[in-house]
Amino acid sequence: MKVKIAKDLLKIKAVFLRPNEPFIWASGIKSPIYCDNRLTLSDPEVRMDVETGLANIIKTHYPEAEVLMGTSTAGIAHAAITAHLLNLPMGYVRSSAKDHGRKNKIEGKLIPGQKVVVVEDLISTGGSAIEVVNVLKEAGAEILGIASIFTYGMKESMDKLSKANVKNISLTDFDTIVEVAAKEKYIEEDDIKRLLSFRDNPSDESWIGGIK
Repeated sequence: MKVKIAKDLLKIKAVFLRPNEPFIWASGIKSPIYCDNRLTLSDPEVRMDVETGLANIIKTHYPEAEVLMGTSTAGIAHAAITAHLLNLPMGYVRSSAKDHGRKNKIEGKLIPGQKVVVVEDLISTGGSAIEVVNVLKEAGAEILGIASIFTYGMKESMDKLSKANVKNISLTDFDTIVEVAAKEKYIEEDDIKRLLSFRDNPSDESWIGGIK
């Protein structure tokens, strides 16, 4: 499944590798990879692979799930489709509370004590996913874990998730993407070491000039 989803994401350019012309993240960090999993929604075949994969993750790793909660905004559609496949209720968590009406931060019905799986499109530093988990916990949810499409596997995210005692299962990951990309000639074999160096320490830009 990891390889299949990696091939899907590369094919539709939901994941785009450009080690010689780095992208710049909002944080200012230069990155050899750009990820936009919203593009999976526009390709019916890839969308089915992704949603079926997320449903299988939940059935296998979180069989007690009672509700799926998407992250705003990228996780909402995936949570909705996956919940439909599993015949489960779903909702989502806003990035900030509404400033009118009931001023909800959680949209959809959540009963305190319900067992929840968070559906996320991407795990980078892990910060936004942990924020969603905390909001749901404050509302009385029992968090079983996270089901996500892609994770960078960065030490920072793994440390945050471990500290918060939150489990994450992803359909694919950075290492698999890099391996598949090299085999299918999206990148050169020599780029693998550079890309993995970025993953290990994104703030160290030595990978840009090449790893000796």
